[in-house]
Amino acid sequence: MDAATPVAARRPKTRLLLALAAGVVLLDVVSKLVVVATIDPGEDIRTLGGLLYLTQLRNVGAAFSFAEGATVLFSLVAVAVAVVIIRTSRRLYSTGWAITLGLVLGGALGNLIDRIFRDPGFLRGGVVDFLSVFGPDARYFPVFNLADSAITCGGILGAVLALRGIEFDGTRSKDKHAADAG
Repeated sequence: MDAATPVAARRPKTRLLLALAAGVVLLDVVSKLVVVATIDPGEDIRTLGGLLYLTQLRNVGAAFSFAEGATVLFSLVAVAVAVVIIRTSRRLYSTGWAITLGLVLGGALGNLIDRIFRDPGFLRGGVVDFLSVFGPDARYFPVFNLADSAITCGGILGAVLALRGIEFDGTRSKDKHAADAG
């Protein structure tokens, strides 16, 4: 094996992160445009035998309509999260963390687009939520969208990676401690 082989294998996963984030944003924006164009607010469309309902709600708060008066704050937090993830991506060598951060970045940007461009105005717009599981109108679980799903899946994956000790550079934290001790 020559000296160039390990370097080539250690390319940052920035492209993967950005491609996944772009895919999440595209799917989220398109799904919300379709929902707004085809489902009236408050209408419930039963699918999958009642397992999933499609509806159209506007959420001006955080997840699960929490803190509805702090929309501008959540918009600014989403911008900060995006900046931190993009800056971190240059030193990201772990495929798992690239997927994690790509999902979170895409979800944050998808909802931020709503907050910027939807009524009632800049950084205060209502996020379009349209998926309700097990019953209509958030009867059993809050209504959400694809961006929310990406953020949640990214958060769960990030927790699993952290619990397993996997670092952004792809190493395990226990491996680092062993190398530092030796």
